[in-house]
Amino acid sequence: MSKIIKSENIPKSMQLIFDSIVNLTDEFSKKHLNDEYAQLIRYATAALCRKKPSPLTNGKINTWACGITYAIGFVNFLFDKSQTPYINAGDLCKEFGISKSTGGSKSKVVRDALNMVQLDPNWCLPSQLESNPMAWIISFKGLMVDARNLPRNVQEIAYNKGLIPYIPADKCNKNDT
Repeated sequence: MSKIIKSENIPKSMQLIFDSIVNLTDEFSKKHLNDEYAQLIRYATAALCRKKPSPLTNGKINTWACGITYAIGFVNFLFDKSQTPYINAGDLCKEFGISKSTGGSKSKVVRDALNMVQLDPNWCLPSQLESNPMAWIISFKGLMVDARNLPRNVQEIAYNKGLIPYIPADKCNKNDT
């Protein structure tokens, strides 16, 4: 899985749509989620704005806001009661004023457009990245291995190729200071 570049840069022609969606999703995130979710939702919205043609030019703003939030929630198991934060998918959709089936359908459009899957390291909450197995499993000499168990020089190669999110020893050293 190749690493994506996360950015809020968008074409000027999409600024109004981006701002309208993000106003809704930031408000929802403040009320029900957290800053990590809000940021990932903004990145996903920007990524959709940069698509040519952007799917966001057709449809209602609240439907897209719900679909993007639902997609990021799907990737991060937001609908699992054992997770924090947690919200029921139906309640999420109700907050945006749409049905659960519409929210789920729009989420699928978003996930397909951005190639999202559950546990996708590109769309995983930063606080969950360390425990996300998909962020660390790479092919090494024809075998699927956890990169955290490989020598540092191999980890550096994997990191430089965008295959792992960071070099584990470096993150540990930063946390120690």
